[in-house]
Amino acid sequence: MAGIHDLALFVVSGLLLNILPGPDSLLIMTRSATQGWRAGSAAALGIGAGTFVHILAAALGLSAVLATSAAAFTVVKLVGAAYILYMAVGLLKSRKRDDDPAPLAVTPLPYRTIFAQGFLTNVLNPKVALFFLAFVPQFISADAPNHPLAFIILGCIFNINGTLWCHALALFTAKASERIKVNPAVSLWLNRATGGLFIWLGVKLALSKQH
Repeated sequence: MAGIHDLALFVVSGLLLNILPGPDSLLIMTRSATQGWRAGSAAALGIGAGTFVHILAAALGLSAVLATSAAAFTVVKLVGAAYILYMAVGLLKSRKRDDDPAPLAVTPLPYRTIFAQGFLTNVLNPKVALFFLAFVPQFISADAPNHPLAFIILGCIFNINGTLWCHALALFTAKASERIKVNPAVSLWLNRATGGLFIWLGVKLALSKQH
């Protein structure tokens, strides 16, 4: 179909790659644990939207610029790292709600802000673009009639499966938090601990190399 081969292997490999923990999973789990599954799903939708940008860019050849231009890669990398560090600062500065009588209840974020966080953390990470350039073409035949179309089809399959997994992660995390009845103080420190991890991820991205 459209010059695509080993589709089952692609789906299984994609699911395994999506399950691996990373900044996307951390963001979804933190929002789900502190604000419920809807917040986690908002982050998942933002991440999925960011992934679609990378898929289209790679299919159109724009992502190849990041693979070949050190300057372009560095600019996107530093902007992405700066945004992750910006989010980390926000998480570290988490504080109690002024209108909530519960001690140390965390101030919730609007869903549109959470969506934007998921979108920007994904779309500003050049490593995601390079991943698609390296991974997806392995499942497209050299004699495929339309390489960009095959790339988009595989990218959409990967992203849809990944988004479903992210929604499941959001729901599982939220339900687990409800079951164990996470104390508001724990939620506050969970935000701050995630902020610390995001600082590490931001620095790691800033220091990453093109190849």
